[in-house]
Amino acid sequence: MKPGSGSPQEWGPYEQLFVRYDDDQKALWYHLAPRSRPCFNLDMLSELQQFQRKVKMVNHSATGSGIDSLPIRYTVLASSVPGVFNLGGDLQLFSKLITNGDREGLFAYAKACIDVLFPNSVNFEMPLTTITLVQGDALGGGFEAAISSNVIIAEKSAKFGLPEVLFNLVPGMGAYSFLVRRTAPDLAEKIIMSGELLTAQKMFNLGLIDEVVEDGQGEQAVARFIKKHRKRSNAHAAMNRIKKCINPVTYEELIQITKIWVDAALELTSRDLRMIERLVQAQNRRAGLQKPAPKVLEGFG
Repeated sequence: MKPGSGSPQEWGPYEQLFVRYDDDQKALWYHLAPRSRPCFNLDMLSELQQFQRKVKMVNHSATGSGIDSLPIRYTVLASSVPGVFNLGGDLQLFSKLITNGDREGLFAYAKACIDVLFPNSVNFEMPLTTITLVQGDALGGGFEAAISSNVIIAEKSAKFGLPEVLFNLVPGMGAYSFLVRRTAPDLAEKIIMSGELLTAQKMFNLGLIDEVVEDGQGEQAVARFIKKHRKRSNAHAAMNRIKKCINPVTYEELIQITKIWVDAALELTSRDLRMIERLVQAQNRRAGLQKPAPKVLEGFG
C-alpha cells in the first residue's frame, strides 16, 4: 500500500496478524495469529499498534468527505487459532517481571495493551465501527480485547472469563471500564471477582455481547450485520459519538487503573506466582507445547 493512497489493498507484512480487506463490505478483517502460546506477547502488541496506525493513515488520506468516502468503515477483530480467540496476557512474562520487582517492565507491558485497546474502544476517533468476532475462548486480556469493540458477535461454543482473581489479582487493562459501560457496576465486579467462565449465551443474556450464532456461522453473521448496519451508518456513527459524550472511556482512566494493577501485581506472593505458572502450563497445553498434565484450571487455559 502506498502511503496516502487511501486504498487498503496491501497490508503487512506481519508475523502474528493475518489481514484481509473486503472492498464490498468496506471492512478490514484482522485475525490474531500468535506464535507459541495464544496470548498477547509484546511483538504482537507492537504489530497491532502498527496496524492501527495504518488504519488511521488510510482513512485520513481518503479523498472526499463524510462516512461514505472512508475506505475502511468497519474493522473486524478475530482469531486464526481454532478454539481460541485469545488467552490473555503473557503470564510467563508477568511472572518474570514480578519476581524481579520490575515495575517499569510491568507498566510498559500494560501500557502497550492499553495503547491497542483504547483506539479500538473509541473507533480510532473516526466514524467507523469496530467489531469483534469471538470463535473460541476469550480469557483475561482476550476478554478485554473482545469487549473493547463497539459490536461483539460470538459463536455458540465461545467462552469468556477473567481468571486473574485465581492468582490473587484483578484484570488491569480495561475489563472494569468496558464492563461498566455495558452493565451495572455490581455485576461487573461480580464477573471480575468470581473468575467464572461464561458461555456466549450467558454473555448475551447479560447484555455484554450483541449476537450469538451457531458454530461456523460467525463470519456470515458479521457480513449480515455490516449489510444491515450500512443502511443506517450515519445514525450509528452519531450514536457512537453520543455514547462517548455521555459515558466516555478515557485513556487517562485506563492508565490510572493500569498503575493500580502494577502496584497490586508487585504484591503477589510466591504462592500466587506458582498459580500463574500452572496457568502458563495450561496455556502451553492448549498450544500443544507440552504433554498433558493433571487437570488444574484447564478451563482458564
